[in-house]
Amino acid sequence: MRRDFAAREVFCVRSHDSNEPVYTIGVAARLVECHPQTLRMYERLGLITPQRTDTKLRMYSDGDIAKLRQIQRLTQDLGVNLAGVHVILELLEKLQALRGEMESEVDRIQQEAEEEVRVAQLRLSDAALRGE
Repeated sequence: MRRDFAAREVFCVRSHDSNEPVYTIGVAARLVECHPQTLRMYERLGLITPQRTDTKLRMYSDGDIAKLRQIQRLTQDLGVNLAGVHVILELLEKLQALRGEMESEVDRIQQEAEEEVRVAQLRLSDAALRGE
């Protein structure tokens, strides 16, 4: 019985961080279905900040692509102007930062509570051993 290895295709996909710049401006523009000049305008307005190579080539990450799609939804689907998009994106970034701070604080409080429970359990065990 002969196996037909030629019929099989093997794909090796290198996983990458969503912030790793992997797309040039032309590819990014095609991914979000807009003109590269639109991406340049978004950059001038401070809506997006692609990373740059040593030769100043703009490189976009998957995170940038997601942000560009969000900008398109806001402008095209909801009718928000670019100044409004800027405000919304800033508020979303602040909200994310606050969420991160809140989650850190919740973790800290939970650890403190767990430590207090451990200390109380040790005191009860110690008191039980002493017959109190």
